[in-house]
Amino acid sequence: MNLRRQIAATVALVSFLVALTVGLLVHQASVRQHTEQARKSAEAALNLVVGTYDGTGELLGWHARQDDPQLPAALRRLAERGHQGSMLGGSPEGTAMWAATGTGGQVISVRLDYTDDERAIAELDRTIQISAALSVVVTVLAGVLAADRISSRLRTAARTARTIAGGDLDARIGPLGRPRDEVAELAAAVDSMSAVLRSKLANEQRFTADVAHELRTPLTGLLTAAELLPPGRPTELVKNRVAFLCDLTEDLLEVSRLDARAETCELSVVALGPVVSRIVAGVGSPSELGSDASQVELRIEGDAEVTTDPRRLDRIVTNLIANAHRHGTPPVVVSVADATVTVRDHGPGYPEDILREGPQRFRTGARERGHGHGLGLTIAQGHARATGIALQLRNDPAGGAVAELRIPTDATEATDTGRTGTIDTWRAG
Repeated sequence: MNLRRQIAATVALVSFLVALTVGLLVHQASVRQHTEQARKSAEAALNLVVGTYDGTGELLGWHARQDDPQLPAALRRLAERGHQGSMLGGSPEGTAMWAATGTGGQVISVRLDYTDDERAIAELDRTIQISAALSVVVTVLAGVLAADRISSRLRTAARTARTIAGGDLDARIGPLGRPRDEVAELAAAVDSMSAVLRSKLANEQRFTADVAHELRTPLTGLLTAAELLPPGRPTELVKNRVAFLCDLTEDLLEVSRLDARAETCELSVVALGPVVSRIVAGVGSPSELGSDASQVELRIEGDAEVTTDPRRLDRIVTNLIANAHRHGTPPVVVSVADATVTVRDHGPGYPEDILREGPQRFRTGARERGHGHGLGLTIAQGHARATGIALQLRNDPAGGAVAELRIPTDATEATDTGRTGTIDTWRAG
């Protein structure tokens, strides 16, 4: 049950209990008033009848009788003991108020019709029921309106919070009510948190970009100097390490550009099968992927025209294949089925933290997944997000890591949030 229904149900229950309590109190007060009034009238009538009987020997008025067989048994026993009393009981005409007393060994009684009082009480009960029902309905409607307003404001806050969690740190909830309202305080707290997160993330991105930019120039010079070293194993090791640092620097710059969303997608309508075939044919090199670089199996199970950025798609698929070679076990299988591209290796699979939290920078997961700086999947994810491609990571039940790309076929699905790219028609030969 959502919050609106909970509030409405609570208001309905409380209003019903209040109406029931008030109705019972009013009913009891009305019955007590009518009963006391009828009792006093019956006792007064009995006193007049007894006074007249003592003077004239006759019983006059108010259905006065001696030893009336209709007299309630409890009241008769009380009168036979010489006491005077009254009580409600039955009569040939309906409910009546009886009054009786004992005198000269006989029981003298009178009775007053109580049916009019009963009708008055019943009419009052109906009025109470109608009024209670109307008050419950009005109260519930008011509660529903109030709950709907609160629920709507909370849904707005939750929707904006999900947008922020999705990466749009510019999203703000804004004012949702009076300054001292709890929901408004919650909205202000979420907006403040978003602003702080954006500031910290911007500082981190700026730091990463600055570090990578500052490292690029000396590393380029170092790579050039390494080319001048005499041939030999030490020279190869130096070149290899310097090249690794250069690649790492370029990856960091690319991550920074993706984080800042500084690049514009150049969207094209392409036939997916030929594009992926070209990517697989030209992917990597033995020095980059190892001795198993040639063990990439391509399966075209179906083809479709998609709207994407071929350069970014190339980068995504290349990174996924390189990641599969670096951390998995060959053969690496690349499958194309309609608008879906799947890259699978036969290694130990993705670690649970990557499946649960997504790719993280400088985290390669479990040891058995191999070594690396952990930016390959991060870059692939960034390019996928920029082009509207859905990237899903999972493990195959039979073993191995599976990366699945669902590529948009519609141009409106292939644009990043807040940005659009140019769309051309392009065919891979």
